[in-house]
Amino acid sequence: MKKKTWFAILAALLFMGATYAQGPVKNIVLVHGAFADGSGWEAVYKILKAKGYNVSVVGNPNTGLADDVAATHRVLDRQSGPALLVGHSYGGAIITEAGNHPKVAGLFYIAAFVPDANETLLKLLQSGPPAPNSGILPPDEHGYIWYDVKKYHSGFCADLPKEQAEFLADSQIPVSASVFGSSFANPAWKSKPSWYIVATEDQTIPPDAERFMAKRAGAKVTEIKASHLVFMSKPKAVSDVIETAVAAISK
Repeated sequence: MKKKTWFAILAALLFMGATYAQGPVKNIVLVHGAFADGSGWEAVYKILKAKGYNVSVVGNPNTGLADDVAATHRVLDRQSGPALLVGHSYGGAIITEAGNHPKVAGLFYIAAFVPDANETLLKLLQSGPPAPNSGILPPDEHGYIWYDVKKYHSGFCADLPKEQAEFLADSQIPVSASVFGSSFANPAWKSKPSWYIVATEDQTIPPDAERFMAKRAGAKVTEIKASHLVFMSKPKAVSDVIETAVAAISK
């Protein structure tokens, strides 16, 4: 193929990527984190759907960063136009990588990790004092990390009913320990607008760590008094802020 033809194809692809980040945004893609699954987004999903948004939930397997990014890309590929990509907890690491997808117009972090270039989640966790009530356990014999069921309610979702917390603990999806050693070559937040919700009562990721990561990324910050699962305990408040972000990137 002639060199001019290659240049023409490249220019067309770049133009397509640029157009995805312009115009009204009606697509919202939600990415869960570790020790949970996509069903936790149900209340936020219903609120946003009722407002007329096209909402998709990624069922990432938590088997490794590359796998989880690939799962997110498959959902993004299905979007007809630009999307706001939303990630909770470890989902923040996923969207930091997956957010380079050309259909992503903005990033929205909820009590989430926001790694920098060449930084690992392990380094982030070790950069400050741990949350005193965190139930994150060491890797098991299969190389997966679970959340201590005895601490799941108090450490992960203290503002949810006890019975709901017990079910979430017993149905949790562990995360591959490998994700904590993965680094990020090109964080999407360096080139795309971002928002961050700090969960001020978080006992899994310390609120001060959330504030640090949000500030470093230049994210627009909203603080909500809630546990780590803020999107489940305060779905209306979270949905309102998501709508604010959608409005901002739709201008």
